[in-house]
Amino acid sequence: MTTAKPFDRTDAYLSLSLHASAMKHKHLRDLFRMDSDRGETYVAQGAGLYLDYSKHIIADNTLRLLEQLAEQRQLSEHIAAMFRGDKINSTEDRAVLHVALRAPRDATIMVDGQNVVPEVHAVLDKMSQFAERVRGGEWRGHTGKRIKNIVNIGIGGSDLGPVMAYEALRPFSARDMVFRFVSNVDGSDFAEAVRDLDANETLFIVASKTFTTLETMANANLARQWALATLSDPAAIAKHFVAVSTNEKAVREFGIDPANMFGFWDWVGGRYSMDSAIGLSTMLAIGPAHFRAMLDGFHAMDEHFRTAPYLQNLPVIMGLLTVYYVNFFEVGSIAVLPYDQYLKRFPAYLQQLTMESNGKSVTREGERVGYPTGPVYWGEPGTNGQHSFHQLIHQGTARIPCDFIGFKHTHNPLGEHHAFLLANMLAQAEALAFGKTYEQLRFEGVNEDLIPHRLFDGNRPSSTILADQLTPATLGSLIALYEHSVFTQGVIWGINSFDQWGVELGKVLAKRIIPELQNPAAPLRHDSSTNALIRYLRQA
Repeated sequence: MTTAKPFDRTDAYLSLSLHASAMKHKHLRDLFRMDSDRGETYVAQGAGLYLDYSKHIIADNTLRLLEQLAEQRQLSEHIAAMFRGDKINSTEDRAVLHVALRAPRDATIMVDGQNVVPEVHAVLDKMSQFAERVRGGEWRGHTGKRIKNIVNIGIGGSDLGPVMAYEALRPFSARDMVFRFVSNVDGSDFAEAVRDLDANETLFIVASKTFTTLETMANANLARQWALATLSDPAAIAKHFVAVSTNEKAVREFGIDPANMFGFWDWVGGRYSMDSAIGLSTMLAIGPAHFRAMLDGFHAMDEHFRTAPYLQNLPVIMGLLTVYYVNFFEVGSIAVLPYDQYLKRFPAYLQQLTMESNGKSVTREGERVGYPTGPVYWGEPGTNGQHSFHQLIHQGTARIPCDFIGFKHTHNPLGEHHAFLLANMLAQAEALAFGKTYEQLRFEGVNEDLIPHRLFDGNRPSSTILADQLTPATLGSLIALYEHSVFTQGVIWGINSFDQWGVELGKVLAKRIIPELQNPAAPLRHDSSTNALIRYLRQA
């Protein structure tokens, strides 16, 4: 699907450019002073989430212009195309249907003339049966011992989603089981993951669609060696390894029974796959019922995104605000700050989702873009960040919009800790917005020499996302919120958010360098820097 004009030549872009030039001279202190109801006006709700975006440098005109931009970029048409299974990933000629992974059984989503929903639920049912057998003790290891340890081996989307979900949903997990995750090809990652485990009680999940991913298969082969060092019999592999893959031949050759292979489809991108069979470790941890509750949360946000008007639509609002700051305020990064320790891996998960999706410099038509795309996403949980990088957000020279994420209720109501946590979150957003003026500091009696150092300019934008509690359903809604925000940004910028050719070149070169490192006699045909580094490392 194409749009009539390039992004930066639309009427709405030109109008927004002029409007933003004027808004840059507005301060949130003044915007709130002129509108006492602002904190109740610029809010939206959907799929169990509450979004307060009042602390952004916007006015009603801003929203009208952003809405016009969405209309001129045909956002609703692109949304409809994704949900009906059109091949919107044009460079790979693929549909983009992570929304099908959480569709109800009676839904119909067509790809190449076939309804894919029954296939999705067949895999979910197979995962559920397997998870119940492992969790209930029916599935046992080669020597008859119960499986107590699950080690997920993957990388990228086959790792970041499962790790994040396990940490986020620990209150719902089986506490008598141990879950570990191996992704890095650095052998230390594997060594530390299995150091205290008994192979007789350990099940490995090898997550690789092609079963050829270099890092994943290197770790899978290492895991095989480690297991056989204790179990001895190669037949034991079938009881201690399962696969998430589509390559039955390679899975069988590895020693895994294809009956224990859980498949997925080429219309599921890796960074959008944690609610597919890639989430098998998540289902083993929290059980099938909680996993399906998570899928329900995803689906609730999908439906909200598909049906809600632009200015009541949480992902659309967040996506448009990102475009607004990146293209008209020279913003280069966005901080995601979850005030819940269980979401400690959420910013890392979002890094792949956002930057692998929108880190693009050409349009869908292959033309170089003449405007910024894809900001850097980063962050840390809770009050930890306040004692490290918040200094830069408050008083540094860069404007960094922030997403604060909080919950009314905690899973661990210990003393006054949760009130302290939420108070800190609200205080940070307030301080970023309003700062502290010269007059306030003088009134407080601060020494004139210190005032420049203690001055807070404020006018630093933020969103606050609230929910009742971090549950499987809430996590699903929260992830889908960012998925669809990323999609919105990509549509506005006119880029393909669903390919990732930028990661391929390094993989190709690495395969070439491996034998050159291992064989000191191999000729070197790289640049002088790479050649010198290889010669230096060969000395080891």
